Amino acid sequence: MPRPPCHSLPSSPRLPAHLSLLLRPRRSLALSAPAARPVVAPCAAAGHRGENETTPIEKSRVSSPFPTVMDINQIRDILPHRFPFLLVDRVIDYKPGECAVGIKNVTINDNFFPGHFPERPIMPGVLMVEAMAQVGGLVMLQPEVGGSRENFFAGIDKVRFRKPVIAGDTLIMRMTLIKLQKRFGIAKMEGKAYVGGDLVCEGEFLMATGSE
Repeated sequence: MPRPPCHSLPSSPRLPAHLSLLLRPRRSLALSAPAARPVVAPCAAAGHRGENETTPIEKSRVSSPFPTVMDINQIRDILPHRFPFLLVDRVIDYKPGECAVGIKNVTINDNFFPGHFPERPIMPGVLMVEAMAQVGGLVMLQPEVGGSRENFFAGIDKVRFRKPVIAGDTLIMRMTLIKLQKRFGIAKMEGKAYVGGDLVCEGEFLMATGSE
């Protein structure tokens, strides 16, 4: 006797509700899942980069954007300052007896941040002035000027603080010689400090060059 077709087979016993959910086809679950979203690099969007630019933001600049005219060892050979008061990390431009540009990398590990201020780490203005004076010292203590390591910072005038400097900033300081009286060992310098192209501090510095 021939076997009945499959569609005529008796239906299976009715399953309990909790078991029937487990046996539903997977196709119905796939239809209810949201469509996969394209992967977008959040850093690229945050940097407002062009659509044709594919270079990651961390590779968009060279690792050392500033040249090194004097490294920290050469600076230590000129300045008498040591930790925690050596506030110049590198010199990126220098003209003997005329001007110098130095940088200070401001980090949260600087010793003044725990007290200034605990809730808002700001570089003290007096240390910004001190760092600028040290860049000026790199100009005035050179043999071309005939300076001495004994004393070179005599006074400041017309100092203005424009914006706060916080941890993570790179302080770029330019000190330019305005007037030099070699007979009295006195020099007047103009100082300007920048962060990201913005002027944060400026003033006039009186330097006592001393004599050998």
